[in-house]
Amino acid sequence: MTSTPDAMSPVSRTALYAALVRAREGARPEPLFTDPYAARFAEAAGMPTEAPEEGRRSELGARLAVHVMLRTRFYDDRLLAAAADQVVLLAAGLDTRAYRLDWPAGTRLWELDLPPVLAFKEEVLDAAGAAPACGRAVLPGDLLDPGWPRRLVEAGFDPQRPTAWLAEGLVVYLSAEQAAGLLAAVGSLSAPGSRLLMERGRDVSRTPHDPALAQVTELWQGGLGPDTDQWLNAHGWEARTTPLADVGEAYGRPLPEGAGRTSGFIEAVRTAAR
Repeated sequence: MTSTPDAMSPVSRTALYAALVRAREGARPEPLFTDPYAARFAEAAGMPTEAPEEGRRSELGARLAVHVMLRTRFYDDRLLAAAADQVVLLAAGLDTRAYRLDWPAGTRLWELDLPPVLAFKEEVLDAAGAAPACGRAVLPGDLLDPGWPRRLVEAGFDPQRPTAWLAEGLVVYLSAEQAAGLLAAVGSLSAPGSRLLMERGRDVSRTPHDPALAQVTELWQGGLGPDTDQWLNAHGWEARTTPLADVGEAYGRPLPEGAGRTSGFIEAVRTAAR
């Protein structure tokens, strides 16, 4: 393999940890989802796919793993329920929804991310003989580059049609200014009825210190923080947040009493014309 995770940025490499969580969830007796390629990404990066022994994972590590597992299933369900024939994955990382979900006929999906991430991903998927279940286009580039909306349109995206947007595990790595700029660009491309899925912002100053996870948590900038849904409501969206605890309860994976109330997932519907 000529493309390696070593060429990825520190933020991009966090996609490997998410893939590892997906691989371990898929190996459970009754998984919430299966990702047949997640273990391949982890193995290609030299990461052990076996779940750690009981008590070997820190409290923060366990919480983050649950968060990734629940958000994966939640976004799977909400993307399919959106019934949009245009889907855009922002900072797609090692997401394989184009391959593993049962998309309606005619769905077109775009994956945007930095070139080293997509190069590594394509090599692993090609080696696995993977075939997408929908029309799939890969668009290398930087979402902090103001030219990405134009390039997306040039790649066949139609801003006049409703779109399902996914910003999974992305905005927490951006500053408030960067997050506002990215979401404004998404809004400029979103016809009424478009849907945006993303995490509720967090106050990163309250993140517990965990040396084993510092390579992830020290990259967090917080995005628009806990008021992300309010920002969306003020900029042409109608946002609804589902607390993580409610997601866990709905999927038969209840969280400990009192946990999962400050974090959750936003589903916003575009109500205003651009």
